[in-house]
Amino acid sequence: MTDGIYVGNADPDALADRGWLLGHFKPEGDLRHSTDVEIKWGRHPKGDRRAQWVRGEDRTALLVLISGCFHMEFPERTVVLDKQGDYVVWARGVDHSWVAAEESVVLTVRWPSIPGYAVP
Repeated sequence: MTDGIYVGNADPDALADRGWLLGHFKPEGDLRHSTDVEIKWGRHPKGDRRAQWVRGEDRTALLVLISGCFHMEFPERTVVLDKQGDYVVWARGVDHSWVAAEESVVLTVRWPSIPGYAVP
């Protein structure tokens, strides 16, 4: 990247940072470095589940279903995304988890981009 343009493909690029394509974790000087927003390309096999709940989230998030069937779990309800383009937005402070009911591809956007929440 020398002209202010980065061209990539989400599948191979996502492998470097657990699916995250853009955010604070990319090196300074990389066009994909941002402290404003994070973008993730998530491929999940059927039955894939988040290892643990995210509690006390400090970011707002949007998750869009590209394909499959994906369940976003919140303390008081589960949102089922089963049609391409279905999406859910949750606010800062909302605890959450997820499970792929079918093989799924999702795009997640979080803001702002701050360190934290890495699950071992």
